[in-house]
Parts: sequence; structure tokens; C-alpha cells
Amino acid sequence: MNGRERVFAMMEGRPMDRVPLMPITMMFAADHAGVKYGHYAADYRALVDSQIQTAEAYDFDYVSSISDPAREATDCGARTEWFDDQPPAIIESDAFLADKATLASLDIPDPLGENRMHDRVRAAALFKERVGGEKLIEGWIEGPCAEAADLRGINTLMLDFYDDPDFVRDLFEFTLEMGLRFARAQVEAGVELMGVGDAAASLIGPQLYQEFVWPYEKRLVEGLHNMGTKVRLHICGNTNAILEPIGRLGCDIVDLDFMVPVADARRAMGPDQVLLGNIDPVRALRDGSPESITDAIAQCHRDAGERYIVSAGCEVPRGTPRENVLALTEYARTTASW
Repeated sequence: MNGRERVFAMMEGRPMDRVPLMPITMMFAADHAGVKYGHYAADYRALVDSQIQTAEAYDFDYVSSISDPAREATDCGARTEWFDDQPPAIIESDAFLADKATLASLDIPDPLGENRMHDRVRAAALFKERVGGEKLIEGWIEGPCAEAADLRGINTLMLDFYDDPDFVRDLFEFTLEMGLRFARAQVEAGVELMGVGDAAASLIGPQLYQEFVWPYEKRLVEGLHNMGTKVRLHICGNTNAILEPIGRLGCDIVDLDFMVPVADARRAMGPDQVLLGNIDPVRALRDGSPESITDAIAQCHRDAGERYIVSAGCEVPRGTPRENVLALTEYARTTASW
């Protein structure tokens, strides 16, 4: 059973030879391949080559086009600062939608234009050419709340929930439609699992999440399923207060950051939700030992039960020792899915 087959079997509840392995690697993958991160984020060929090299070296079951959260916002016109060996960053102090009136005349960028969105679409096509049928190919889009924060500024958006809720809904309609168009282009190029990063959703309370964010995430998940792709939701941070509604979204995989007890997520989301994670990427993975990492992942697996994928709570940090990542690999290679 190859990586693609293994992850699909997990998502679809079919037997498999072992537990899947899907850590997020970005700067770690670029460093592994000897590529400066600015180049990794700017050139799909560098990203694809780095991802494949890393997946093959550590026996990961998938490859991913995740790189940074600035692609969609940059293509809308947001100012982005670039660095030689760090991820590009949106300049929040000069937010693109500082003036709310700008939204009314804003067009959704063409994901096949000469822009950063198209670079990710090209990555999907190259992944399909090089590892299609062997490794699961993951695309990536920003979720409604995260993209709204990228365009409006995270602090300003938090005030908008109270000061101008109608504007927030209009902005979420825009980010939802942009996400679906971007996703469709990636799916048509070869993506089989769409990662949705909605980190900003962990920063609002459960009432605002269920009133404003959940309905748009639900529509996004349904729209992605309708175009034939599986869905992986990644919300960085503390999501303890919103575990139950996340479990009702219908995602094929839900990532858990390290501050969320896996056992609590299992109780909140029920026995059928595939959970991924969730050891502390820094203290447990980067700074731990192979033995402590194995123990921590085994505990996650026991708490999650059979619907479980091996990973850290978020990105494998730059500087993580090779033997520590190989501890994840060895656990996955030698552990049945139950």
C-alpha cells in the first residue's frame, strides 16, 4: 500500500497496512533540499522538489503545496514583504482593506493569472506529473476568517465583529468565493486533498465562531466536496471551545494543535472523525528525543483511537533534528491503524 492509498483508506474508513504519516513541512523541507525559503515560496518548482525530497527521505504519505498565508491576499493587492530565507509576510499596518469601501469594487483574482495563486496551481500539476498515484497531493487555501484577517488586518477584523457585522459577512462572502475558485483550479490541476488554513478562527470566542465563521466554513467544506476533493481543516491555536462545531463541519481530516487534548477532541467530535496531530512542535518534537517523541505520539494515538494520522500539532520547525522526525516515521511504519 503506497502513501496515497493509505491516506485515502484512512479517510474512507477502509483497512490499511499501517497508520498514515502527514507532518506539515515548509521551512524544514526547504532546508532539507538546500533551498532558501524565499525561493521556496516564490517558485513552485523549488517547492515541489523540496517536498518530494523530504517526503521520500522520511517516508511521508503525502506532499503539500502549503508555503505561507499571503498568496490570495497578495494577488488581491495587499502589500507583502519578502525575505531571503523566511516566509513572505503581509504588512498589516498597511492593510489592503483598511478602507472598508474598497471591498465593494474588489474583484476576485484569476487563479490562473500571472500571480502567486497560479504558482500554487502549477505546483499541483507538477506534483501530479512526478508523484501522482504514489503520494497524496495536497493543495492549500486560506479559510474565510484567516483570509478576511489577511485583507482587513487581524486586529481591525476583531473589532468589526462588533462594530460592523454586516461588513464582516460581506467580507466572508468574498473570501469564501475566492477560496472556492482557487481550490477548483488546484483540483483541476491534480490536488486530491484541500488543506484549509483558518488560524484566525481560534482567536475569537465560541459564540462569534458559531455565528460568523462556522456557516462559511461549512459552505466551504461542502463546496470543496462538491468539486471532488477531500478536506483537511487546520486551525492553529487553542480550539478547545469550538471542538464540537468543528466536528460538525464534515471535514475528512481535522488537525489538532498541541494545546488541544486529543481525548477531548475525540469526545467532542465522535468516533468517526479522522484526527491528526498533535505533539508540541517545539518542546516535544524539535527539543525532544526519539524516545520521548515515540511515547508522546503513542499517547496521541491511544487517545484518538483508530481514526488517527501521525503528525505534530503544527509545522515541523526549522532545525528539528533528523532523528526526531525519523521517530515519527518509525512509529508510523511499525504501528497498525487498529
